[in-house]
Amino acid sequence: MAFRPRRWVANRVRRRAAAQWSEMAADTGSLSRHALRSLQAEGQELRRSLDRFLSRAQLRLDGAARSADVLNLPAGTDWRWRPSFLSSRIAPTGIAAPASGEGLGEEAAVWHDCSARALILRQIPNRSAADLAPYGLQLETLGFTGSYLSVAINLPPESLDGLTRSHIVRLDATLGVERPMSIYARLNVGHGPNTDDLLRHLGDLVPGMSTTRVIEFDLHYLDINERRLERMWLDLIFEAPQMNSVRIRDLFLSRHLRADV
Repeated sequence: MAFRPRRWVANRVRRRAAAQWSEMAADTGSLSRHALRSLQAEGQELRRSLDRFLSRAQLRLDGAARSADVLNLPAGTDWRWRPSFLSSRIAPTGIAAPASGEGLGEEAAVWHDCSARALILRQIPNRSAADLAPYGLQLETLGFTGSYLSVAINLPPESLDGLTRSHIVRLDATLGVERPMSIYARLNVGHGPNTDDLLRHLGDLVPGMSTTRVIEFDLHYLDINERRLERMWLDLIFEAPQMNSVRIRDLFLSRHLRADV
């Protein structure tokens, strides 16, 4: 095997850093409170980076087997993606009484206008043999008094690679509700200073059963600047969300070119 100096140095640096943290863990009694506070903040940032790495590594190692390759995707599909909070365990696994815009993991954020913040968003394991995603999201709104509630999911930069107005973005969603609820999905595309969106109705969900919906966003109807694409995200909008519990069992996005007619 060829000797690679950069890889050798990187491995040495990581081993030395691990040894230093191990030594400091054994020597906390001799450190000042100021040093402990500084090192604690540094360690927390390091732990967040390690958690991100471990989550993504686990997704690559064993999540691929449960990816949506088993889905019947359209011919010519050139991008496919499931959010990491549905594919691998995240930390923390939940947020209670979140402020509007507060995130869970790297990709999901909850938006609302409830002054009491009476809601909970948490990751839970999927147990059904029919589930394609290892994890789901549960949104509880038992004391919710606001008029607006949505969960925003940031799509990765790869979703913009080669994206044109000839593409159709497809969403395969599996959801369940405790009480009847109407849910909408809105795809947003940011290009330069502008944002265009497409709104689709996921339907009125029936309590006590998981419902799978497939909807498509045809970008032909958006006046987007293909050379200035900056970001894309999906909003799940919950109509009349009071006193309910929503289970997001799976969200899978893909894209394909519109058939020429």
